[in-house]
Amino acid sequence: MAIEQPDSMEDLVYFTRRKLENDGNVMLWVFKQECPKCHKAQMGKPVNEKTGKAKIRAKEYECPACHYTVEKEEYEEGLTANISYVCPHCKNDSEKQVPFKRKKVKGVETLRFECDKCHKTIDVTKKMKAVKK
Repeated sequence: MAIEQPDSMEDLVYFTRRKLENDGNVMLWVFKQECPKCHKAQMGKPVNEKTGKAKIRAKEYECPACHYTVEKEEYEEGLTANISYVCPHCKNDSEKQVPFKRKKVKGVETLRFECDKCHKTIDVTKKMKAVKK
């Protein structure tokens, strides 16, 4: 079963492409969910009326059609991460779907999943911004 590839970044909540050690790599994306109330549009961050851009730090997601809002934590719990990867341990090239739930590993938010072949864990960490001094 092939996982659906994204057509546009507009359809996604999250996307990353990472290189891992030993020639491994990961491409991970999470599709936006359809509005549970009106089923006409995809939920997204609220849009600033003046600039027309999404409010990046918003604590909720909003339907552009009916303006139904859901808290960020509640919305992100129901998302599914689609992963295409080459395992750095066994070189297995595979695809997988896992719940989009990050956990703290060594103090960093991490999405952890298992290789289908060798069952070793692969971590995709949340990129941290560098602190300017």
